[in-house]
Amino acid sequence: MRGLLVHEWIEAVGGAERVLDAIADEYPDADLFGLWSDAPGRYPGRRVIESALARTPLRGRKALTVPLLPALWSAGLRDLGPYDWAIVSSHLFAHQARVPGVDPERQFTYVHTPARYLWNPELDARGSSLAARVAGPVLRSVDRRRAAGLHHVAANSRFVQRRIQDSWGVDAVVVHPPVGVERLAAHDDWADALDDRERTLLESLPGGFVLGASRFVPYKRLDVVVDAGRAAGRPVVLAGDGPDLERLRAHADASGADVRIVVRPSDALLAALLQRAAVYVFPPVEDFGIMPVEAMALGTPVVVNAVGGAGDSVQAGRSGVVVEDFRDCTLRAAVDAAVGLDPDACRARAQDFSTARFRREVRAWTGIESAVRV
Repeated sequence: MRGLLVHEWIEAVGGAERVLDAIADEYPDADLFGLWSDAPGRYPGRRVIESALARTPLRGRKALTVPLLPALWSAGLRDLGPYDWAIVSSHLFAHQARVPGVDPERQFTYVHTPARYLWNPELDARGSSLAARVAGPVLRSVDRRRAAGLHHVAANSRFVQRRIQDSWGVDAVVVHPPVGVERLAAHDDWADALDDRERTLLESLPGGFVLGASRFVPYKRLDVVVDAGRAAGRPVVLAGDGPDLERLRAHADASGADVRIVVRPSDALLAALLQRAAVYVFPPVEDFGIMPVEAMALGTPVVVNAVGGAGDSVQAGRSGVVVEDFRDCTLRAAVDAAVGLDPDACRARAQDFSTARFRREVRAWTGIESAVRV
């Protein structure tokens, strides 16, 4: 049977793209469709179709294209079919797509999140813009009406499952996204995979550090990681890069904590940092949160925010601690409790989010037979 995989737009890197990669590996004969693709070599030998928008100056202009997307998704796939089934990966409006020839019972929608700036502007600064406030009521009405016609919806966490119900009035099952725990298990000690410069940097860091690692942007709340280290009397390492770097440096200097910042670590160095950390602290409100699972896969316990999807991955008291607030006393107790947890229990929990598990659950959810087996 002929299938189509639909994705908003295909980035060079991204958590949503990891989901698409796993689904594409599971169904290697399916075509792919996105508004545009910024990773032309990502799926070699596959038919990857771009929308008409990709041939205009609006290609890649995400904010400017938003008012056009509902109409494009409802009409933009008409010339592609027919197909027998479709799996749609949506974090904005792709769930509104109707694939030619596909019975609604054979169209499956995997939702990373309803559009945050429309439905949860408190989680997305773009929702406070004038354009979003003016267009929001119309876009929400269209979004809810079209989502109501979906027959099979999966959410990437219980947090997103609740938001789908609140936003669209639609029931969803939970299929957690794939995390590359298999790749992380490839090295017993990731320090062995580093070059001389990186190994010297790693060895220069103090022992027993609290780690925060992500893009340096305000909503990632890396200032809370600094506060957690200070409250627990432990050194702190922040790894990443982004526009919040100077603010974080200032917060670190003012905190009195021993804070080291590793800018733009390689994948190998990031894995080594996750492996060496005493605890990984993850404060943001995320739809799921892949990094805590990666930390656990390397035997490192985690502290995560009770709000958001990260709590789905943590076995409280075994692989990490879930916190309700970021007061000093809460952070200190959480870090102290997490540090004493069993690394083997952390690694075992991470296996529950493997790529192989995800592919099995997608097969079970859709009932679509794969051409391969894992």
